[in-house]
Amino acid sequence: MKPIDLRSDTVTLPSPAMREAMVRAPLGDDVYGEDPTVNRLQELCADLLGKEASLFVASGTMANQIALGVLTRPGDEVICDQGAHPVNFEGGAMPALWGIQPRTLRGERGLLDPAEVEAAIRPENEHFPRSRVVEIENTHNRGGGSVYPLGTVRAIAEVARRRGLDLYLDGARLMNAVVASGVPPRDFAEGATLVSLCFSKGLGAPVGSILAGDRDRIREARRLRKRLGGAMRQSGVLAAAAIHALENNVARLAEDHDNARALAVALSSLPGVRILHLVETNMVFASFAGRDAAELVARFREAGVLANPEGSRPDVVRFVTHLDVSRDDVLEATRRVSQAAAR
Repeated sequence: MKPIDLRSDTVTLPSPAMREAMVRAPLGDDVYGEDPTVNRLQELCADLLGKEASLFVASGTMANQIALGVLTRPGDEVICDQGAHPVNFEGGAMPALWGIQPRTLRGERGLLDPAEVEAAIRPENEHFPRSRVVEIENTHNRGGGSVYPLGTVRAIAEVARRRGLDLYLDGARLMNAVVASGVPPRDFAEGATLVSLCFSKGLGAPVGSILAGDRDRIREARRLRKRLGGAMRQSGVLAAAAIHALENNVARLAEDHDNARALAVALSSLPGVRILHLVETNMVFASFAGRDAAELVARFREAGVLANPEGSRPDVVRFVTHLDVSRDDVLEATRRVSQAAAR
């Protein structure tokens, strides 16, 4: 029985064409700035996101933490949603690495309201931490893969600009938002001081993210990348996979979104199952009527379907579609889930 892996869009394997691109990539030492494939990727992404420069880093977590390290100083505060990735899934890195703290708000499906962002900005007072950065996530993982409307992103950027804060856009799955909304990536990124994009989430590359912004901040980002041990040598092997992903795997994200919607419809027909969020991109959060998600996930695994407990509630399972999952796989996964849940 073939396992159907719906744990995350990070589980994809490089295609033969991607592997061939990696084998043929011209290489150099990126610590010296001499890897031509890394340089090409960075130029490509800076243009894609409408920024002066960009930096190839090892992971989405590294991109997030370098961005926050560049934009803050110890004792500063970052305004973000309570489900934000840097708060929940990065090992406590914000206080551990930079001595900063989050000021979390309760967004609607993870999407912040501009007026609430402005109300959360601290007045200048020696008793308070300094509000320095607004962080938003597009798409928002804990919001079920929700997409920020462009108008909301621009309104939050305007609040940040007017109040003297920086905006950081965690765009780990930004291309999902682009495909779902039809909004160009540089439009989403326009008001952000720094913006990231992950190549191993949905786009099918094995490793890597990009961080983009103005030249001075990217120069500082490069210094922090070195501090974190993220300066890689002949990393064009990995950058070639990222380039291939950008050139070949963006438009096809629509297929993942369609498969996620089909999965949501099929799951919602099962007894006691409720889909928590509107399915806009490639994530489905399913509540199993008070059942224990960890126990269910173990049963699903035995039946050949891999998924994860979502974590915010004990009865919710997260399913994620990706390029290694077909429509037939989605329908077969639903059949297996139905049988396993009924046991």
